[in-house]
Order: sequence, then structure tokens, then C-alpha cells
Amino acid sequence: RASSPSYPPPAAMFRLSLCAAIVASASAFAPSGVLPTAPRRAGAVSAMKMQLPTAIPPLGRPETDMFDGSVPGDAGFDPLTISAWLDSRWLREAEIKHCRVAMLAAAGCIAQDIFQFPGAATVYKASTKMTALHDAAVKAGSMGQMLFWIGFVEAISTAATIQMLQGSGRAPGDFGFDPLGLGKGPGRARMELSEIKNGRLAMIGFSGMVHHYFITGKGPIELLTSR
Repeated sequence: RASSPSYPPPAAMFRLSLCAAIVASASAFAPSGVLPTAPRRAGAVSAMKMQLPTAIPPLGRPETDMFDGSVPGDAGFDPLTISAWLDSRWLREAEIKHCRVAMLAAAGCIAQDIFQFPGAATVYKASTKMTALHDAAVKAGSMGQMLFWIGFVEAISTAATIQMLQGSGRAPGDFGFDPLGLGKGPGRARMELSEIKNGRLAMIGFSGMVHHYFITGKGPIELLTSR
């Protein structure tokens, strides 16, 4: 009697399918060299790695260079194993960038409920905030200058990222901007960890603030203080 063929577990097939779809869609919009493949590591897992945290214990820690314990905020979370497909430096650059943007966005959402810049009332109503403020800015034609400056910053960061991937030695997210000198000295590691943890929280928090506004039409402070 012939034995029936064995197939991978449904969870594994689902994870592989999602990972392939994400990588394919990302690589379609990236120029050559921006999304290099991650280097493969051979050998058994070291004893030190066995002691590192794992966000989802049943899945274990990913077997990639990004999760060797040297990166601040390493919690062993990569259920789709994206770090096995893309360069860890590019992934780290993207995460830090999104963290910083989300922290600015979250602070801006809260600030709209606390104060208004002088002269802003002559252009926008005091009650205009969140996505409604974006729509009003587009209608008023004031988004052009914002697009210009954001594009300027994006051009600089893109050039720096490409140079990093080509072996410049630059650390992901390092633009040499530290006017207060907070990243100097023995406290740098703690500051890097604080940045990534607060950034991840800000990405979740900003998403919540926007969706609450879609539902209630209120900003975050207004929503918490209203009855």
C-alpha cells in the first residue's frame, strides 16, 4: 500500500505565502541594489542566542543576522521571517525611519488638542484637526511646500541608505544629528533602545488616534476628556 504524500503544516504554508507576497510587492517598487538579499548563516544556534528573548515562543527566534542580539530592541519577533529575504540593514533603516515619523505624528495629533499656532486660525478653523486638517490644507494649496521639504528629506535619506548598503559603514538611522549630545557616552545604548521602543509604541498609538478620529471625529485629548 503506497503511503500518502506529506504536506507542510497549514500555518507554515500560510506564513511562506504571505512572506513571498510581501517580498514580491516590495521588490517591484525598489530600484536594483536597494533590496539586497540577506546573507545566510550556517551552523547551530549558539548558547547565547538560546538565552535571547522570543516574542512568540512556539515559533522560536528567526535564524537570521538581524536577530543575533546586537540590535537594540531585539525581541525575536519576525513571524513571517522577512529578515531572511531582505538585508537586515535596510529593514532596520525602515523601522527606525517609521518610528521617528510616527513619534512626530503622534506628538502632532496630541498638540492639535492643546494649542494652536498664532495666525493659524486665519487659515483653518480651530476645530479642524487630524485628517480634516490635511484635507483643508490640500484645498488651501499649502501642501505644496510640505511636499517639497519632505521630498528633500527623502532624497537625503535615500542617498544615505544606498551608500550604507554599498558598504559605507554607516549605521542604520545614523544621520549624525545630535545637537544636544544625548547619544554620546555610555548612555548611547539606552537611548537607542528608548528610541526604538517609543517609536514602536508611537506607530501603534498614531494608528489608534487616526481610527478614533474616523469613528468619533475627535482628537485624542478631546476624546479622553469628553463625556
